[in-house]
Amino acid sequence: MQFDAVLLPSRRAAMVAQGHWRDRTINDSLDECLRTCPDKVALTAYRVEVGDVKRFTYAEMARMADRIAVGLTRLGIGKNDVVACQLPNWWQFSLLYLACSRIGAVMNPLMHIFREHELRFMLGHAETKLIVVPRRFRNFDYESMAKGLQAELPALRQIVVVDGEGPDSFNALLSGPAWETEPDAAAILTAHRPNGDDITQLLYTSGTTGQPKGVMHSANTLFSNIIPYSQRLRLGTDDIILMASPMAHQTGFAYGLMMPIILHASAVLQDIWQVTKAVEIISAEHVTFTMASTPFLTDLTREVAETGKTVHSLRSFLCAGAPIPSPLVEQAQKVLGLKIVSAWGMTENGAVTLIDLDDADERAVNTDGKPLPGVEIKIVDTTGAQAPAGTEGKLLVRACSNFGGYLKSSHLNAMDEDGWFDSGDLARMDERGYIRITGRSKDVIIRGGENIPVVEIEALLYNHPDIAAVAIVGYEDARMGERACAFVVQRPGSQKLTLADIVAYLREKKVAMQYIPERLEILDTMPATPSGKIQKFKVREVLRQRLAAEQTS
Repeated sequence: MQFDAVLLPSRRAAMVAQGHWRDRTINDSLDECLRTCPDKVALTAYRVEVGDVKRFTYAEMARMADRIAVGLTRLGIGKNDVVACQLPNWWQFSLLYLACSRIGAVMNPLMHIFREHELRFMLGHAETKLIVVPRRFRNFDYESMAKGLQAELPALRQIVVVDGEGPDSFNALLSGPAWETEPDAAAILTAHRPNGDDITQLLYTSGTTGQPKGVMHSANTLFSNIIPYSQRLRLGTDDIILMASPMAHQTGFAYGLMMPIILHASAVLQDIWQVTKAVEIISAEHVTFTMASTPFLTDLTREVAETGKTVHSLRSFLCAGAPIPSPLVEQAQKVLGLKIVSAWGMTENGAVTLIDLDDADERAVNTDGKPLPGVEIKIVDTTGAQAPAGTEGKLLVRACSNFGGYLKSSHLNAMDEDGWFDSGDLARMDERGYIRITGRSKDVIIRGGENIPVVEIEALLYNHPDIAAVAIVGYEDARMGERACAFVVQRPGSQKLTLADIVAYLREKKVAMQYIPERLEILDTMPATPSGKIQKFKVREVLRQRLAAEQTS
């Protein structure tokens, strides 16, 4: 694969001179851990459904990473080849990334919620050579899905199955054979190690164009975010970091997989969010920090309040993905006894803003934080001029952690010649430089921290034989932040649609369940401009009125 990371070269000299890009990779961090703390527990992975717990010391982690790396080369994987990983938060996910980094392959994490519709595009676009999937997870057969897609994807040479049986299993191909003891292993593990500017991660994000965009990150862009992030949160070697958010998101990948190794700390993974289990894990493993979206914090607070169990070791909880309700912050601090940290970021640049630990609690409620070191932000009006403090405008970001560009879509990079990236979000900034996200200029709904690709789902629904027009909008939800509502105008003579009809239709299209609207509203006509463009602000107002009427009835 040739990676067109066009946004990196022009920034290199300045980023190196300012000390943000240090040309370090995860290999350097892992090797340091192997030298300084080989017997420290590096990774503890809980599989909730099967009741399994797997632990690795740093020495064991490094050895297994080397083993899997050599195994990948035996399957024809080399430098700049894309290895996809559609796994939950299992130890194989972490070790696979470390193995890819040993040989210069590029990891493409894929959310386990994706089905054929999403995977067909992503795997084809990335020219993926190998994908690792579970045999089954949460009653879904990933092995059959992957093998069913392989015939449509000429670049996809190999499917490796965790918990699989036979020659295609992860154990048979990668983690079982002692590949690291083979005569050529040492040469393989050193010949193609990546440098700081090589692409190390390809992560797809939902956009407004109807297709996902492949975000390219180098070690330099990721490290330049993770290091100041951990410093602001005062995280270090002694911390134990719980990650229950999916590692196929930037949240889980950067701060659950990479950050603990960079800090020489310990990571704890939970593959399925069950709050009772989370409390048990926090207590048993003495977890000190975690990061997740609002629903996780809501559940944790309620569980502790109702059961009387404690999470005394947990010092801070970084909550991002949606504004944190004020009552939740107050209750969480009282019940859990920890600091709630608000933040904002994107796949394209990681965490951009977060509050300080010494900030007043109200900052977590009323703001999304201030920029990290190496990050500049500005709010501009419709003319491009900087907006006054407290005024809503378009949020631009210029950061050391800004990505290298969108794979094969440089025309969508949204970065100007001065290095300002258009986030697609609207925000306002106060006199102290703290921001508050106020809306999105791009058409994306965020449900429980998961971006719903509105344009893509609308396009599928337009093909429904009974639908003449469709508009999907978000509405507030106390637990998930937002949920999606589909407004449709039916074709004349068609039978009245139900939400069940919409769900069944999109499931037939193999759409991820989290992307399917959870409410349906029928309209006689769709509000539109004279040119025919749907006026979504009017659709949102109709929804607001109907929700209000339901609450008062």
